[in-house]
Amino acid sequence: MKHVRYDDWLSNRREAQLAMAKDWVAVLTSQPSDKPPPPQRWGIPAETGQELGDLAREAEKALALAKSSERGASINTLCMETFNALTTRMRSIKHRYFLKPPLNDEDFSSLGLNPPEIFFPIPTAQVEADITLPGHFLIELVDIRALGGDPPDIQSDYGVRMFWGLTGQPSKNDKYRITEAPKTGTDLPHSKFTRRKKELFAFDGDTGNTSYFCLRFENPAGQAGPFGPILKAVVP
Repeated sequence: MKHVRYDDWLSNRREAQLAMAKDWVAVLTSQPSDKPPPPQRWGIPAETGQELGDLAREAEKALALAKSSERGASINTLCMETFNALTTRMRSIKHRYFLKPPLNDEDFSSLGLNPPEIFFPIPTAQVEADITLPGHFLIELVDIRALGGDPPDIQSDYGVRMFWGLTGQPSKNDKYRITEAPKTGTDLPHSKFTRRKKELFAFDGDTGNTSYFCLRFENPAGQAGPFGPILKAVVP
């Protein structure tokens, strides 16, 4: 059984709500040079940050009017409606996307949030999968499954962290390449979290390059089990 501590993370002060929204927009629209941007790493639609930014700007304008000499019933209503739209969107984003995993403690801190206190057993089983080549540029990992150890309950919130990387010259689609065969998953530059039994990867323009994969279980607290075997395939 999991134990979660619930608390109200969103202030009831509009200035604080707006400040948090701006922090989220800054994080969600950032473009770090050493790793993929947060939406890509966290499985969030790329337009989420822009949409939240639009709501924050409208709320900021309404708040400025509410504090001005023009303040009146209509402006107060406008301010209430814009902040309701903003905070409703923030709660939706947090509920749908700000989960652990894929976010870690540092990610939560950057968003002004406390990491959720969730306790699950650490996985002990490795993970393996079969590789198929369903089409040009396409590699699919199918039948993702436990290998040894005690597999997590299929009804639980456990999932699989998939690490992968490609050989070859960096491209506009992937500027993070590997120059030698990996020994473990931490040698691979990309990762994604999934609870599916199969995942399809499209490597457009990378025919002939070798792709490597390595999988491991993760519990909802972000604690990881051992890596499974290195899987590889040449991009068709």
